[in-house]
Amino acid sequence: MTVDRLIDILATINPGFFVIAAALLAAVAKDVVLRAIALIGGPAIALVVLLYPPVAGIEVSKQTFLGYSLAFYRPDSLSLIFGFGFVLAAALGGIYSLHRRDRMQDAAGLVYAGSAMGAVFAGDMISLVVFAELATITSAVLVFATRTAPAYRAGLRYLAIQMIAGLMLTAGVAMYGVAQGTFLLAELGGLWNGVLVGIFDLSQPGALLILGGIGVKAAFPLVHNWLTDAYPNTTETGGVVMSPYTTTLAVYVLARGFAGLEWLVWIGAIMTVYPVFFAVMENDLKKVLAYSTNNQIGFMVCAVGIGTPLALNGAAAHAVAHMIFKGLLFMAMGAVQMRLGTTKATDLGGLHRTMPYTTIACLIGAASISALPFFAGYSSKAMIMTAAEGGPGLFVIWLMLLFASAGVLEHSGIKIPFFAFFSHDSGKRPQEAPFNMLLAMGLSAVICMSIGMSPHWFYQLMPFRDQALEYLALDLFSPSHIVQQLELLCFAVLAFMVLKWLKLYPAERPGVILDAEWLWRKALPSLGRSLARPASAPGRAISALSNSTVARVVALARNVFATGGVVSRKVPLAATAVWTLAILGLVVAVSLFS
Repeated sequence: MTVDRLIDILATINPGFFVIAAALLAAVAKDVVLRAIALIGGPAIALVVLLYPPVAGIEVSKQTFLGYSLAFYRPDSLSLIFGFGFVLAAALGGIYSLHRRDRMQDAAGLVYAGSAMGAVFAGDMISLVVFAELATITSAVLVFATRTAPAYRAGLRYLAIQMIAGLMLTAGVAMYGVAQGTFLLAELGGLWNGVLVGIFDLSQPGALLILGGIGVKAAFPLVHNWLTDAYPNTTETGGVVMSPYTTTLAVYVLARGFAGLEWLVWIGAIMTVYPVFFAVMENDLKKVLAYSTNNQIGFMVCAVGIGTPLALNGAAAHAVAHMIFKGLLFMAMGAVQMRLGTTKATDLGGLHRTMPYTTIACLIGAASISALPFFAGYSSKAMIMTAAEGGPGLFVIWLMLLFASAGVLEHSGIKIPFFAFFSHDSGKRPQEAPFNMLLAMGLSAVICMSIGMSPHWFYQLMPFRDQALEYLALDLFSPSHIVQQLELLCFAVLAFMVLKWLKLYPAERPGVILDAEWLWRKALPSLGRSLARPASAPGRAISALSNSTVARVVALARNVFATGGVVSRKVPLAATAVWTLAILGLVVAVSLFS
């Protein structure tokens, strides 16, 4: 069999299956070489398959299930860009994890990545849901893997919330597919500028359930705390593996199904703003990154809601760039966690002295997430900002995104590297990260700079390729855009310096920050108990009365039948005979005259 023939055969298989198959090897691999083959080889084969996709927009493999057609593999320009990001994240995460000897985490991480990849290439709603829920189960394993009491509780909460979201999604898909008579994505909507997006109609049965389930997975406001609860409780590698998939997969489904939905514009804008305040106050730097993820997903959700080709390009580009630079920041914090056992800002500081390469990697990730020109975040976020700035009636949205962009610099661009590696000297002198960690961080940093400095190759992968290349040629590096972004970042840095000088910047101190989760973990249960008290008062009174009556009957029975009671008393024989005759006479009289 020739190489070309082998590639032709492999190109008919959903790339996610190769990564899932690698998980089987990782689960039994005891040798270092086999582990490396599993962790890196699976994503590498998937990447090769992505480079030779079949005809875009065609269901490559179809199956029949209960009379409905399923398609396990349907590549198009939207799924290819998300799949490309997932396979890169999986390969980098595999390299980063080589120092660890935990087959459970290795296998779970690969199944998680492969399931997310499988979902974006699924051509029907049933396959998409199955892949998404498999990703949910395996991602929960990464939270439990820390094997601590807080991680155990966080894992249970994470799993419960994700299962609720999965039930909503499953029920919605079932209702929608039955109502439409098909589960194939291509038959639910038409192409828009050559791409299948915005296929769900909210007026149809099940559509709101699908949106609700995906909203939980995307960490919409008030249901976002599973993200900030779970990520800080992972191992040093768990955060790196978890950060790229669940929320980004939700963005993909929103783009595929709900592009142009006006609700998403406001939901996304709110998502970008409120995490800024929590992240600035938070002491745990991994939790700061979790809030930052919520903030960055908000930009993507807002862009999906705007729904223009430029905005959707921005959502896809920022999703992929975010996987790389947020993964890089989690890698830096994971290295710190591995060496010191903590990522709390109050316990860190001055680490640049003995961890210089990790420090440089963290600074590149910080520059990228802050959208500094010529770094990854600038090339991706610029399209979203331009789409919001030029959209009709979106001026307020643009201002919110502008504020959120400055806030990103405050909490992720400055706070994380400053308090971890500089700031006060904690006196701790940990060793530099292991070589495999540094290699993964180095490769991530190179990709971030490549996307920022020479984004032409990256823009060619966009869903609406022509519009992306036109924006690259005319607008991305225009002086006005670069100056505007530099002004924004300079003022954000100035604000940080002034607040620190005036001692108004929130001090890093241990504590618990109350977030929306307080509503459903504390307030709602307390309210329920308060409302139940008046309703339970009559029940308590009846219970008390019945208990008192039963107690009296028992006491009376004891007095009658106990030793010395009425029944056990000694009665003279004559008296007994008289009473017996009287009772018998009464019985005879009743029987004669009744």
